[in-house]
Amino acid sequence: MIFASPLVTGTLVQRYKRFLADIVLDDGKAITSSVPNTGSMLGLTDPGIKVWLSHSDDLKRKYPHTLQMVEVSGHIVGINTGLPNRIAEEAIIAGLIPSLAGYADLKREQRYGANSRIDILLTDPNRPTAYVEVKNVHFSRTPGLAEFPDSPTARGAKHLDELGNMVETGHRGVMLYVIQRGDCDQLRICGDLDPVYAAAFERAMRRGVEAYAVKCHITPAGIAAVSTMPIID
Repeated sequence: MIFASPLVTGTLVQRYKRFLADIVLDDGKAITSSVPNTGSMLGLTDPGIKVWLSHSDDLKRKYPHTLQMVEVSGHIVGINTGLPNRIAEEAIIAGLIPSLAGYADLKREQRYGANSRIDILLTDPNRPTAYVEVKNVHFSRTPGLAEFPDSPTARGAKHLDELGNMVETGHRGVMLYVIQRGDCDQLRICGDLDPVYAAAFERAMRRGVEAYAVKCHITPAGIAAVSTMPIID
């Protein structure tokens, strides 16, 4: 996934209301940027950190800048939760996840379950349909270890249960975690911050849901999936 135009850099002053941040650009201009992430962004919003932003020329936008990346402990971390679906799609098409490679057709945002939409639907006349739910990951407390989630997510637990339902009707249910940081080599489900999600994950695994984690290479030019990584207990 390549950004359409070069990102601009600045320094974070504060993030507030979940979807806004005050930033001072490197040229000294103070701006308010949109933040395409409604989660807690735990550990990624300390005042004074370096940030990267995209800019839109659309005059209808109230906030032309969009926060895309932050730097934490010398590592660039992607925070835009709108990007992992694109990254996951590119990874699947490239065959990075062997069990998902080679499907005849890929569709985005298809309705399924109880008033839900699956992020990616893979179909093939010779294979079970694969329902692929994509989750963004950027939380890390231990060097080399990514964790999900960083705050309670009832919606995420619901998705795990619905994937289990798909498996029990003869399809494949797949949870795909996209780690938008390059300094982690393992993923762990974060039971201390969300025991309900952790229980739903264990339940889904018993029902036959598949889980994969994808590591990304992050640069100001773009974000690309580069390898899979183990999910540990």
